[in-house]
Amino acid sequence: MDDPYRETSNVVPTLGPNKKHCYACANILDFRAELCPRCGVRQPPMPGMPMAGTELVVQGGRALARSSKDKTTAGVFALLLGGLGIHKFYLGQTAAGIVYLLFFWTCIPALIAFVEGILLLTMSEESFAQRYP
Repeated sequence: MDDPYRETSNVVPTLGPNKKHCYACANILDFRAELCPRCGVRQPPMPGMPMAGTELVVQGGRALARSSKDKTTAGVFALLLGGLGIHKFYLGQTAAGIVYLLFFWTCIPALIAFVEGILLLTMSEESFAQRYP
C-alpha cells in the first residue's frame, strides 16, 4: 500500500553554481533573479552583486559593476562647486544637496566637499559603483 506522506525520493536538491534559494519559499533560482517566479517575492541583493542602475562590465575575465555616474565628474564637482552641493545633486542625494545650499554661507559645506572630492577621486571604480549606483 502506498503511503502518500512517505517521501518518494531520497534526492535532496542542492545549489549548483550560480544558484540561490528564494528568500520566501526556498525555490532554487538563478543568482541574478530579482523576483521569484514561484511566489513573486523580490529577492534581497546578494553581497558583491551590482545594485539597480549599475551595469556589469567584463574585464580580465572578471565581472565588474559600473555606475551610471562618472566618478571623475563627481570629484571635480565636489572640488570646484562642492560648497553649493552640486556634487550631491549629481550623485542623486538631493536632500544633502539642499542642506549644502542652505549652509553654503558658513563655508563648512565647502570644507566637507573638498574632503569628499578627494575621497571620490581616490575611490576605486568598483566601490564607487556600489556606493553610487
